[in-house]
Amino acid sequence: MPETVAARPRAGKFNKNAARRVRAAGNIPAILYGAGHESIAIEVDPKQILRILHSESGHNTIFDVAIEGHGPVKAMIVDWQYEPIKDSLLHIDLKRIALDKLMRVHVPVRLVGTAVGVKTQGGILDQVLREVEVECLPTAIPQHIDVDVTDLGLHQLLRVADLPHASGLRFVTAEDAAVAHVISIRAEAEPAPVEGVAVAPAEPEVAKKGKPTEAKK
Repeated sequence: MPETVAARPRAGKFNKNAARRVRAAGNIPAILYGAGHESIAIEVDPKQILRILHSESGHNTIFDVAIEGHGPVKAMIVDWQYEPIKDSLLHIDLKRIALDKLMRVHVPVRLVGTAVGVKTQGGILDQVLREVEVECLPTAIPQHIDVDVTDLGLHQLLRVADLPHASGLRFVTAEDAAVAHVISIRAEAEPAPVEGVAVAPAEPEVAKKGKPTEAKK
């Protein structure tokens, strides 16, 4: 069952001092917008938001926001500000979700299995793309996209076109974009060009102009 996040409308001025007061009371300021409705300034419990962000579906989770004085609405987390030193959330943006409207989201890509290029050919598996952008209905958002790399040999390339294409899911990321490839150990020192991936030439060293700095006497 999806989590229901309790929210309370914020009143008065929306400035730094007001935000500090909200945090001092144990909540965090938030904004709810989208789906053709006016934006609402609210405050929510950061513990509930962290549980959602740390869940398997993460920020792609669809949940109910129950606002005092308003009916519950479906929403997703689209942005958040985090204080790493204090390990705390500062602010979040929530977007209303219409379950019958297509939307675009970024979904993690998981590589499954041990590539033959690693197992028997001494290579290293390098994941170039860790997430892809897809378009689908909110109820069809996958938690992750798994792709089997067992048959991937040395210097072979896995592209977006090779990922499993589920019904109702359209890839927005270019089909020819590189997802992963197996490189040789020597390639760590001097990367070998990958088919379809251009390598920019090294820039020439430029001598600095101007008078040399004189040593202090």
